[in-house]
Amino acid sequence: MTNTTKLDAGQDAADGVEPARERTASEEQDALRALRMRTARREISERRRTAQRLRSALSQNAFLLLYQPQIHLKSGLMRGAEAMLRLQHHRRGLVLPQYFMPLTERSEVVNEIGAWVLHRACQEAMQWPDRLSVAITLSPRQLQGSRLIKTVIEILSQTGMNADRIQIQLTEAMLIDRDEDTVFNLKALRGLGMRLTVDHFGAGYASLAMLKKLPLGTLKLDRSMIQTASSDAGDAALLRAAIEAGHAMGCTILANGVETEEQCLWLEELGCDEAQGPYFSQPVPAAELLAKLNPG
Repeated sequence: MTNTTKLDAGQDAADGVEPARERTASEEQDALRALRMRTARREISERRRTAQRLRSALSQNAFLLLYQPQIHLKSGLMRGAEAMLRLQHHRRGLVLPQYFMPLTERSEVVNEIGAWVLHRACQEAMQWPDRLSVAITLSPRQLQGSRLIKTVIEILSQTGMNADRIQIQLTEAMLIDRDEDTVFNLKALRGLGMRLTVDHFGAGYASLAMLKKLPLGTLKLDRSMIQTASSDAGDAALLRAAIEAGHAMGCTILANGVETEEQCLWLEELGCDEAQGPYFSQPVPAAELLAKLNPG
């Protein structure tokens, strides 16, 4: 066979292979698109099932609130408590919200659960002395919702709770990603008399300059700041600076996750106003909290 013939034969073979390669790549792209569509359908289906299960939990009274006291450091007196949501599961016991609430963020059920939390917290806090506040966490979807303020006003009317006894807890991420609806709702909540708290302060990226533009009442220091500052001089200096800057903004400073008497005394020396954590009390049911308030 001549060299020309060999080249022609090789070209013929290449011509035969190339279309097959194109068909294979095309088929792979089709398969990938189909896989993505199946995955998206499964995710949508799972979200719907989760929303339905949580609605069933609401109707069956499977949710409950626990309360962790918040203590004024100088006086040692309880000045309020944080309401913490739990789901009572027949096999798993009490399920923490981080295991089910993120799945609700794209569903209307998050607003239904949020309304239940606000209503139950107000209802139970009405049994406490008037000097005590209750801290309630809102989800990002709630805070952006057009019906939030209407729902809040209705619940205040139904329970008789004074708005100035309620603290609304927000994460740094919610404030960084805020839109016009979020800003409107924040100002409306503050206008009703509620106190706004930045939760997990120091764990995110919110600057004090940005926070100064918002109607905040409390900065709640993240537990990670408390743990590291007690053993690291640099972190302690940052914590002291955060406390001083928060006070300059007119905010109360609350330390979260206090575990020891040493931390408690040290935070008071730094100028921290209030604290909560296992050193004072684990989260407890409303009846147990009421017993702490009325011993004997």
